[in-house]
Amino acid sequence: MEKRAVKYHRGRLGEAFREEIETLVEGELADPRIGLVSVTAVHMAEDGRSAQVLIDVDGDDDEADRSIEGLRAAHDYIRHQLAENLRLRRAPELFFRLDRAEREKARVEELLARAKKRSKSHVESDRKKA
Repeated sequence: MEKRAVKYHRGRLGEAFREEIETLVEGELADPRIGLVSVTAVHMAEDGRSAQVLIDVDGDDDEADRSIEGLRAAHDYIRHQLAENLRLRRAPELFFRLDRAEREKARVEELLARAKKRSKSHVESDRKKA
């Protein structure tokens, strides 16, 4: 079982990585492939040697693929900047993944709203028949 302090430290470090990577993506990376990208979360491995960076891209799947390609190309630069800015001896290996949770959430909410509207209209039509 993992100690609470270690888990808390890894969570804080992951959040610091998220903020730092977001700052780098917004300001310092000039790759035209990288579109409107936001870093939604960074999940650190238990050993701290790797991290999964979840990103959300405004746009279609082609834009998302291009943005991930651009981020993977800037991988070494991002790791170097993380180590330098956060004063780490060694930055973790970064793996960029697309996070579609917000879009899926919006889609589910849209479907639920439609279902609610449809059931409301059925109830009203049943009242008129009665």
